[in-house]
Amino acid sequence: MGSRIRWVLVVWVSVMGAVAYLDRVNISIASHYIVKEYHFNNIQLGYIFSAFVLGYALFQAPGGRLSDRYGPRWVITGAAVWWAVFTTLATAIPVGIPGVITAFFCVRFLLGVGESVMYPASNRLVAKWIPTNERGTANGLIFAGVGAGAGITPPLITFIMLHGGWRLSFWVSALLGLVVGAVWFWLARDNPEEHPWMSAREMEVIRAGLPHSRDRAKGMLPWRKILASKDFLLVTYSYFCYGYVAYIFFTWFFIYLSTVRGLNLRESSYFATLPFLAMAICSPAGGVLSDFVTRRYGKRWGRCGLSVVVIGLAAVFVAVRKVKDRS
Repeated sequence: MGSRIRWVLVVWVSVMGAVAYLDRVNISIASHYIVKEYHFNNIQLGYIFSAFVLGYALFQAPGGRLSDRYGPRWVITGAAVWWAVFTTLATAIPVGIPGVITAFFCVRFLLGVGESVMYPASNRLVAKWIPTNERGTANGLIFAGVGAGAGITPPLITFIMLHGGWRLSFWVSALLGLVVGAVWFWLARDNPEEHPWMSAREMEVIRAGLPHSRDRAKGMLPWRKILASKDFLLVTYSYFCYGYVAYIFFTWFFIYLSTVRGLNLRESSYFATLPFLAMAICSPAGGVLSDFVTRRYGKRWGRCGLSVVVIGLAAVFVAVRKVKDRS
């Protein structure tokens, strides 16, 4: 076990990512009941959905700075507690109070703030623990948690709602966040040399595989240098394009299936899992493929070229789906 602790941490980050997505997607599945109880229309519901993404987007960079300063162990643990608090607070908003939409907006915005640190902190873990030639696989496993979490949410939340109401489904989500956060705090360390399970052999593998940069000893990069980087701006833009499409599925896909396609709650929950199950399966496979292509053809093809191909394929499939809907 000592020679594999880096992969234990990567897998648990993936588990935490799954729970994080459970906390953020559950409102989409529960929206059928929330809309009826609070008398929201789709425009108002859209504002509430957007509140999460706004908080998530605005605080990812500060969350990254926080992770650089305090390390992923404390930051992710604190985030898990934060998710639990604001997931639970959504269930405590009274019906009929003035400003009920504002209350939901604020709770979801603050949930987004808490969840914004998850992947900056996981990247910090990867930077410290994972050799360069394994980072595609590691990130593939981590992002498999996104697909797994979003995939299990529709059937799980639907089952709990049908047996105990939408509030119970949120409480279960919050409890899961606390449990995985407690395990993470017990399991994780910020640096490999601090971990009691670390073997000398694994420590040697990690140190040999980390990039040796002269900038590493200089501390954190200033913002002006980060924002002036062409690579940084292009990666940010590509992630924006990915996120735009992904969040349509995270927020509106279940509602689309139940209201436009006329499926019942159970049927909608089953079909809504399909894109995310594909993501859970293909993310690790894509990570392994990225590492393979990188080793064989270099980083340009393994890290950039592969991304261009798969994002292009996603664009084709979205366009095909749009054409079929019109016909």
